[in-house]
Formats: sequence, structure tokens, C-alpha cells
Amino acid sequence: MPAVLVGDQRVSTEIQVGATAFDVVGDKARLVVVAKVNGVLVDLSHPLQDGDVVLPVLISEPEGLSVLRHSVAHIVAQATQNLFSDVKLGIGPPIKDGFFYDFGTTRSFTPDDLAAIEKEVVAVINSGQKFVRRVTDRKSAQKELNHEPFKIRLLGTDENAQVMSEDVMEVGGGELTIYDNIDLRSGDSKWCDLCRGPHVPDTRYIDPRAIKLMRTSAAYWLGDQKNESMQRVYGTAWPTKDDLKQYLNMLVEAEKRDHRKLGVELDLFSFPDEIGSGLAVFHPKGGIVRRQMEDYSRIRHEEAGYEFVYTPHITKSTLFETSGHLDWYKEGMFPAMHLDEEYHEDGTVKRQGQDYYLKPMNCPFHNLIYKSRGRSYRELPLRLFEFGSVYRYERSGVIHGLTRVRGMTQDDAHIYCTRDQMQGELKNLLTFVLDLLRDYGLDDFYLELSTRNPEKSIGTDSEWDEATAALAEAAGASGLELIPDPGGAAFYGPKISVQARDAIGRTWQMSTIQVDFQLPQRFDLEYQSSDGERQQPIMIHRALFGSIERFFGVLLEHYSGAFPPWLAPVQVVGIPIASSHNEYLQKVARQLRAAGIRVEVDVSDERMQKKIRTAASQKIPFMLIAGDEDVAANAVSFRFRDGTQENGISVPVAISRIAEIVKARKQL
Repeated sequence: MPAVLVGDQRVSTEIQVGATAFDVVGDKARLVVVAKVNGVLVDLSHPLQDGDVVLPVLISEPEGLSVLRHSVAHIVAQATQNLFSDVKLGIGPPIKDGFFYDFGTTRSFTPDDLAAIEKEVVAVINSGQKFVRRVTDRKSAQKELNHEPFKIRLLGTDENAQVMSEDVMEVGGGELTIYDNIDLRSGDSKWCDLCRGPHVPDTRYIDPRAIKLMRTSAAYWLGDQKNESMQRVYGTAWPTKDDLKQYLNMLVEAEKRDHRKLGVELDLFSFPDEIGSGLAVFHPKGGIVRRQMEDYSRIRHEEAGYEFVYTPHITKSTLFETSGHLDWYKEGMFPAMHLDEEYHEDGTVKRQGQDYYLKPMNCPFHNLIYKSRGRSYRELPLRLFEFGSVYRYERSGVIHGLTRVRGMTQDDAHIYCTRDQMQGELKNLLTFVLDLLRDYGLDDFYLELSTRNPEKSIGTDSEWDEATAALAEAAGASGLELIPDPGGAAFYGPKISVQARDAIGRTWQMSTIQVDFQLPQRFDLEYQSSDGERQQPIMIHRALFGSIERFFGVLLEHYSGAFPPWLAPVQVVGIPIASSHNEYLQKVARQLRAAGIRVEVDVSDERMQKKIRTAASQKIPFMLIAGDEDVAANAVSFRFRDGTQENGISVPVAISRIAEIVKARKQL
């Protein structure tokens, strides 16, 4: 008698012998695509046992979408082999917003090939096929797939099978399985692939109008450049054609908002080849925006009781040996620099050198500041804050504009508190983080709770349980949706990450808050409690922007370059109707500067309408236009970024309005 979960309700139901998950949670509308049985994702054809707990998974839910996309990836592979019999199967996992499939082939897929594959995909779906799971063994699978060299390499032997991550959905899950694509009418097998599944029951669950093959690219087998080059087909799949249309429209809008393009158009930043990949320089206008972001953050942190510190960019290796980063994070660090070695005249070593590293994190340095003298419970919570530059060796394939760089500045804070203070500190900290993000114009949030990966972590279960429970309680108090991220924590402690949706609905990871019992132990941090005993503080890591560079890129795309006036590099541009009005607007500009407003006057030889178009293309919030009548009346025409205009506004009123909008950090 299985138990079915409907919402929060657990309902037992009687079933026939041999009943499947479909018999319990399947629906005629084909909205339920797979099920969770006792917490494990399975096909709807999965047979049930007495006591099973069954949860329906909808096609619109994240796990349901992943299954849909992986099923379509199989069909793409089938369609490709239907058209090009020489291609060999690689892997085809779902990814964010879509899927890919890798093929071993000597050909390079062309746009015409992609169109032909997409047409064949529709034909396969419309023909009607079901996905049938078949358990096999290694020897049988090797014999059956002997024409597929990459699958054979995945199978290997028990000792040398190539290791793959779980997300590629090929080998794993405790059983070796093959999925057959069976014609619904004739029952004939049309195609098969080595896969751990699950899949949608059949192609009737897939809307062919909601599939789009996006592009092709070169790839390497299992992502390793040492392996063979392959051809990768990227695609996306959605429950309905309207979902696909909405996604494609979002991509068009995202391309318009691409911060890399806007950075050039608005003269904000660049990535000179002479410096290196992933290392940005900010131009004067970008520097203004960045300074405004940082200055406002400093003010808010001072108001919240943070103390500012500064630490160097480089350190001896012993610091990261103590913290554990050289054990757990070395692959993300730049290589060591071996310095200070001294030699005798004969070339033998007189004095051993030291390995120095560019810092990837600020936390070990802050621990040394804490440890620099004895601490009392009266000093806690101690909140240390730094705009600290860090360096991480990101692989060239993942570097992306400002949002994935090798050199960045973190707005990094570390809070040292007692156990009794921890819960209150976490709740206040989360409120502080959300309020500050709202001030920058982001206001649509949910939270993600990243928990321990037992294979990539240190510390006891009880410490992790306590830290995780504290974060979960603080998240619950915020009232925001909390999504689990199993195994996503750092090696030293669990974390909450604030996920923010931007103006076109994309999700960005923003602030992170981590509870850490481990680094205080590793650094022997202590404070004297009220009873005179030595106690270990709790350490809370917190990055609000994450990095200035990434946050800059996110805001640039969120606003599509049209920053709110308080952040805009140029807040006002004066536009004279004729050159005879230049001096009048220069006088107005001096008054604006005295009021703290960033202003320029366009004294070029261009016509007035061209000057207006130029200011609009630079997304300047306010234009003040002046002609003879304005000069006579000590007034201006007040033009907003959206094109609306008010004429005959007195200069004092115009200045007052602009200053008020900037001071209040209002959006336009």
C-alpha cells in the first residue's frame, strides 16, 4: 500500500499487484512526467512496493524540465544518427535552460545540418515512440554497443571505466541500464542509448513546437582537452510553445543587455590583451559607477557597526596551509611564486625560499587580525569588513566578461560572535543584505541553502548540523522561499546564497552567508567569556556583492545600461540650442556641481537633435536644454531619459528636483 504525497498531505492508497508509479500519480494531461519514489527520481513505469512513498513530478518543475530536456537530447541523438550514420554517440546531459549532445564525427555540423536534425527530431516525436528502461550488465552492454567506441570507453571494466559526474546521466545509479526507443504502434525498437534515466514515458509528452536547436560547437570528450575533439549540438526544450517563445524573447533581450557590449558602448571598462584574460580595467565613467557603489556600501556598513580593515594581495603558503585552502581549493588558485631563496657562491642553497600565493580569499587574513591580541566577550560580535582584491585561476573556457573573472574585489565581511549571538546575528545580517540589495534596485529574491558534501569537507556532523540549522532558521525568518542545494557548501561550512531575479527574469547568485566552526579551530581563535574561561568564537563569512566586478555586470544588464541617477556616471547633460547658449548652460552646470551633481555640457558643433540622440544613446538620466527664451527667464527645458519633456522650468527648481531624485536614489 504506497503512500502518495499530494502537497503536504500523505495519503495511502490501495493498488493492484504490479502497479507502477503511473497508476498512482500519472495524469491524462501528461503534466506528470516522472515520479519520486522514496526520494529517488524514477520513470513512471517504475513498479511499486508496499510502503513506497510516491511524489508526482510535473513537467514544469525543475526536475521535470531536466527529464524532458534529457529525453529530447536522446531524440536529437537518434535523429542525428538517422541522418548521419557515421556519427558516434557521446553524452547528452540536461543543462541550464536546455541540453547538449556530443558526437564523435569527422564532419563539422553546418547550419543546414542543424536545420535538418531539428526537422528529423520533429519527425521522430510525431512518429510516436516510448522510452523503455532495460537493466543490463557490463559484458552484455559492451557486446551490444561494440559499434559505439565512446560508450565502450564509458563502460570499460570495473577497474578502468571512465569516471563521469552524475549530471551527465549516462552511467550510474547503482544499475547499468539502456533505454530503448520503441515504436508505439509496431513495438519495434528504433534506437537505444546507454543511460541511467529517467525519461518521459513517450514522445507524446513532448511538444515538438517547444523545441529549438540553438547552435553547434566543437567540444572535447568528457570536457578534457587531452581527449578527442567532438561536435556538440546545443538545444532547448520547454513544456509548451509559449514557454519556448518567452525564452527566445528573453534571449533577444539578454543580448541587447549584454554587459560586455554595453561596457564598450558606454565606455565603462575593457579587458586589454596586454593584461590578460579575465582581468578588467575600469575607465573613468565605469570608475564613477564603481566608486558610487562602494561609497554607499561603506556608509551602510559603518552604520551597521562594521570596522574596516585592509590586507595584502599575497601571502606565504603557510597561511593557506593553516586555513585548508591549499588542501581543498588549490586548483582555483594561481600557481605559487617561489621567492627569497639565497645561494652560496658555488650555487648551493644558503637559505631556503618560500612559496607565496596570490590570495583567493580574505578570511585567513581577517583571522590573523582577530588573533593579533586577546579578545573579550565584550568585543563580540566583532564585524570586520574589507573591499579585498582576490585572484582565482578560472579556466579560460568559463571566463565571461565581468561576471566570471580572474581578478576581483570582494566586499568581504567576517563576523566573530558567541554561540548565543549567532542566531540573532544571522537574522540581522540577512535583513541587512536584502535591504542593501534593494537599495541598488534588486528586489525579487529567493534563498538557496547549500549543505555539506561529505567527500569535500572538514568537521564533525554535529558542527555541520548546528550550523545548517542556524542558517535554515534565519532563512525561515526572512519569509523568502528556501531551495535546497545538497552538497553545495564550502569545505568549512554550509551557506545561504541570495538568488536575485533581474529585470528580464534571469536568476543571479548574489550575497552569500556561511557559518564556520572550522577556521576558528584551525587558527586557534579564542575569546575570554564572562566567567573567565577561554571560548572559541563562531565565524560568519559574508560577501554582499560577491565581487564588485560581477555585481557591476549584473546591475549593468539589469538596468540595460540606464543606471538610476545616483549611480549614473553622468547625471545631467546640458544641451544648448545654439552656441550662443553655451555660457548660460556652463553657469547652470557650475550650480549643479555645487549641489554634488555630475554634469557635462555638450558644446560640440553638432545640431541640437543630434546632441539629444547622443545623450540618449549614453543613457544619461537628465537633459537640460536652453535657448533664448530660457536664458531670458533663467529657465531650462527639462528632458527625461524616456523622452518626456517639461519646458520653462526655472533653474533653481530643476537643480532641486535633480538633487532630490539623486539623494533619494530613485529609479527613473
